[in-house]
Amino acid sequence: MLDQPTGADILDSVSRLLRDTLMPALPADLVFQARVAANAIDLVAREIRLAPGADQQAQSRLAALLSMTGSLDDLEAQLASRIRHGEMNLDTPGLFAHLLATAMSKVAVDQPSYQSYRQELEQPSSDAPRV
Repeated sequence: MLDQPTGADILDSVSRLLRDTLMPALPADLVFQARVAANAIDLVAREIRLAPGADQQAQSRLAALLSMTGSLDDLEAQLASRIRHGEMNLDTPGLFAHLLATAMSKVAVDQPSYQSYRQELEQPSSDAPRV
């Protein structure tokens, strides 16, 4: 098994090839399609790098919040059920922090240059909703 380069590193190289070498040489009608492909490759590389840690952290937060253990899918289903049945809401200690951390980890993979995400990263940490 190869240790280096990682799958994410290989995807980074392909993305750079598309952006730096191929896109400037492509006809204008293909540049957009190449940019979409490069963006998709970047997203997959971020998912490979960030999703396992984010999932593990979410599972830990949920286990503490719900006072139970289980798979991430089971814990998320339990959280949704408790919210749906009114057993938990934003007044529940730790719920908002979990929801915010989960949303932030998803945006870190999906759209890390999103301005509101960048601004939120610069905010002091808080467990209270900001309106």
